[in-house]
This record gives sequence, C-alpha cells and structure tokens, in this order.
Amino acid sequence: MFSLGIDSGSTMTKGVLFDGMNVVGCHMLPTSIRPGEILRDIYDRLYTEDTGFVVSTGYGRELLKEADAKITEITCHGAGASYLAPGCDTVIDIGGQDCKVITLDSHGQVNDFLMNDKCAAGTGRFMEMIMARVGSDISHLDEFVHGCRPVPINSMCAVFAESEIVGLMAQETPPGDIVLGCVHSICHRTAIFAQRLTGGHPDIFFSGGLAQSEVMRSVLGEYMKTSHITTHPLSQYTGAIGAAVLGYGKLKKRSRS
Repeated sequence: MFSLGIDSGSTMTKGVLFDGMNVVGCHMLPTSIRPGEILRDIYDRLYTEDTGFVVSTGYGRELLKEADAKITEITCHGAGASYLAPGCDTVIDIGGQDCKVITLDSHGQVNDFLMNDKCAAGTGRFMEMIMARVGSDISHLDEFVHGCRPVPINSMCAVFAESEIVGLMAQETPPGDIVLGCVHSICHRTAIFAQRLTGGHPDIFFSGGLAQSEVMRSVLGEYMKTSHITTHPLSQYTGAIGAAVLGYGKLKKRSRS
C-alpha cells in the first residue's frame, strides 16, 4: 500500500507517493492561479489503486476533497526533514513567497517555528525576479555568480531592492556581483530570522528550491556560523514527503484497527 502526500505551495505544487520506506513517485507543477485544478492534476498523476491514504498540506490543502487528512505545512516540513536528514534539529525553508524556520526535538517532532510571509525580499520569488532582470534563470545561479564579488544590497523591501538593483545596473555594475549581493542579502536576513530560534551550532536541513544552489548553502552557512547545513535532491518536496510519511503512519494505524 502507498500513501500520497501533496503540498500546495504558493508557487509550486508537489506530490509524492510513498511505500513506507521510499519515495516511489513524485511530480511537481506550477501552482499558477488555479491551485485547486493543479492539486487535482497532481492527485490524478500519482494516485493508484493501491493508495490507501492521502494527505494534503500547504496553502491550498483545503481544496482537495479526496484528502483523508489535511495537515499544516509546518508539521509536514518537520516530518519531511526528519525523513530526508535524520537527526537534524533545525529546518530552514526558503519558499516561493515565505521563509520558515522550524526546530525539531530528538524524535523529529516540531518544537517551535517562525514564519516570515510579510516581505518578498527574502524568498525564492525575489531571486527568480533578480535572475530574470539580469537576463538569466535561477537554475543557472551558481554558474552566474562564480568568481564574482557581492555588492551590498541595502534595501530590506523587495520593491526598493529592485530599484536599487536597477540603479546598480545603470552604473554598469557586473550582473554577477549584483546577483551575489542578493544571495548575501537573502542569507543574511534569513540567518537573523533563524537565530531567533536556534542557538549554538544547529544541525540544519535546508529545503526549498534555493536549497539546490551550492552558493546559497555556502553563504547561508557563513551567516548561520555553522558548517552543519545539509540538503537533499528531493529537498523541494520536503512538505509533500512529510505529508506522505505522516499519511503512511495513519494508514498503518487504520489497518491495525
């Protein structure tokens, strides 16, 4: 039997099929302006006749009527991080439109969390906008900033930061230096945010689309003053994986009753 976890995020909707030990299927689609349709599309692509439990999470979790349970993204991200990086005590997730910091206890349960969804300047969407502004794509971030020197980005607001970047481009500042400056800006503000919860040298699992960038992980580690930052090729699916893991636990309980 399988469990199916679907995470309806602000920019991407992710689905995972789980057999109790391994992720046996996954799919991702842009959420767009039709979150309910995209949820259903992911469901149709991954659901099988052997799927015994479905969990939805994320912003649009209430939109999937087929879900057997609807669980908050904080709980699912904690469970997903514990599955992908057993023993981690902190999750930093830089999503499309928010940033989450979650601390976990020794059993992988959520201990505390903070969420910043008030400002876009510390999110993946902001980084996508910057890369588009300099004529590139976020998937090329690491190559784009290789060998560059970051210029300070002082604005704490996405709107003002974009104006600041336009000004730097008008001064013919190298685009790679501008982008690396934005990486430092995001990582610096994320670290300040995270350190309100963490202490000492946290063992961090970094999730979200930006976690695939080596430069993002490295710079975040500098500001967090730790070398214990890990990620996983499936890090962008962390919430969906957590939903599926939790769903499988509920499936086993139901089969025993």
